Amino acid sequence: MTQFQYTAMNETGKKVAGVLEADSEAAALRLLEDKKLFPVTVRGQGAASGKERPRRRVRSRDLGLMYGQLADLIGSGVPLLRALDSLIRSTVSVSLRDLLKEIRAAIADGRSLTETLREFPEVFQPLHIAMIQAGERASFLEEVLRSLSGFLERFEELRSKVLGAMIYPAMLSALGMLVMIGALIFFVPRFEPLLASAKKPLPTELLFGASKVVRSYWYVLLIGAGGLAVMVWTNIKSEKARRTMERWRLKIPVVGSALRLLAITRFCRILGTMLTNGVPLLQALKISKDATGSTILADRIAEATEAVRDGKRLSEPLAHGGFFPEQILAMIAVAEESNKLDKVLVQIADTVERRTNREVDQAVRLIEPAILCLVAAAIGFLALGLLLPIFTMASQLGSR
Repeated sequence: MTQFQYTAMNETGKKVAGVLEADSEAAALRLLEDKKLFPVTVRGQGAASGKERPRRRVRSRDLGLMYGQLADLIGSGVPLLRALDSLIRSTVSVSLRDLLKEIRAAIADGRSLTETLREFPEVFQPLHIAMIQAGERASFLEEVLRSLSGFLERFEELRSKVLGAMIYPAMLSALGMLVMIGALIFFVPRFEPLLASAKKPLPTELLFGASKVVRSYWYVLLIGAGGLAVMVWTNIKSEKARRTMERWRLKIPVVGSALRLLAITRFCRILGTMLTNGVPLLQALKISKDATGSTILADRIAEATEAVRDGKRLSEPLAHGGFFPEQILAMIAVAEESNKLDKVLVQIADTVERRTNREVDQAVRLIEPAILCLVAAAIGFLALGLLLPIFTMASQLGSR
C-alpha cells in the first residue's frame, strides 16, 4: 500500500487535504470519489509511489480533433475500446498515439475514462476531466466530447488570431533594433575621425557615447540583458508580480480592453460549457477560476463562488471591481432569473468573442504605426546626431 497526499473539494466547494493509502493512484482517486470528494491534486509519497510517469505534450489542436473523432465513433455505436483502437491507428501525432495506447490499456484493466485521464494532468485540464466525468455519470459522453472539441477549436482560432496579429509588429521592432545596433557598431565610428575637431552638439555626443559603449562593453550589455531577463522571468512567476503586470496591461488604451474581453470570453465559454454538460455550478466556478488566465478575474470568481455558496446570485459579486461591462452583467442577471445561465453564458462568449476580434484588430492597427514612429524617431536621432556638426562646420566655413 502506498500513501497518497491529496487536495480535494467537497460537495459544498470547500477545499480539504489529507493522506490516504491505496494500491495505486487510480485506486486513490476511486476512494476520493466514494467519499464524494473532487480531487484537485493527488501525489504519492516516498519511493513506494512507483516509477514516475514521463510528462507528455499534446497540442490543443490535436486534442480537439481527437475529442471530435471519439465523439463520432461513440455516436455511431462503437464501444469505447474499439473506438480507441481506431484512433490509435489513425492518429498522426506520435505523442498522442502513445498517450491513447496508455489510456486504452488502463480502460481495458477496468478503470473508467475519467480515472484514466486524471493520470495525465499535463494533457487533460481539470475542465476536460470534470466535463467527461459528468458525461460518463449521466450517459451523455458523446455530447460532452463534441462540446470539448468545439471549445478547443474556438480557443485555438482566437489564440492563432492574436498571435498572428502580433507577428508583424514583433518583426518590425526586431528589425528596427538590429538596424540601430548595426549603425552604432559599423556606421557611426566612420564619422568619429571626420568630426574629431568639430564642435559636437548634445545629440552627437550621445550618439558617439552610445556607439563606444556598444563596441567596448557589448559583453557587459549582453550579461546585463540576460540577468534582467532571468530576474523578470523569476519574479513574473510570483502572484504579486502577475497581479501588478496585469493591472499595468489593463490600463493600456485599446490593448487593455482587448485583454479584459479575452479573459471574459474564456470565463463565459468555460463556465457555460461545463454547466451545459452537467457540471455543478460550484465545481464549474472553481475550475473556471483557474482557467481564465487573469488573476484579477480569478479574484472576482472566487468572491462569486463564496456568494453562490451562501445562496446569492452570481451577477452580484462579479459586478465588484468594474472588470465586467454593465451589458454583460445585465445579461447574466436576466439569465439567472430565467434559469438559462448555461445557454446565455455561451451566447455571451460568442458575442464578446466577435467584439474581442474587433478590439484585437484595432489594437494591432494602433501598435503598427506606434512602432513605425519609434523606429523613425530612432533613425531621425541618428541622422540628426551625424548631420548637425557637419552643418555647423559648413556654416562656420561660409561665414569666413
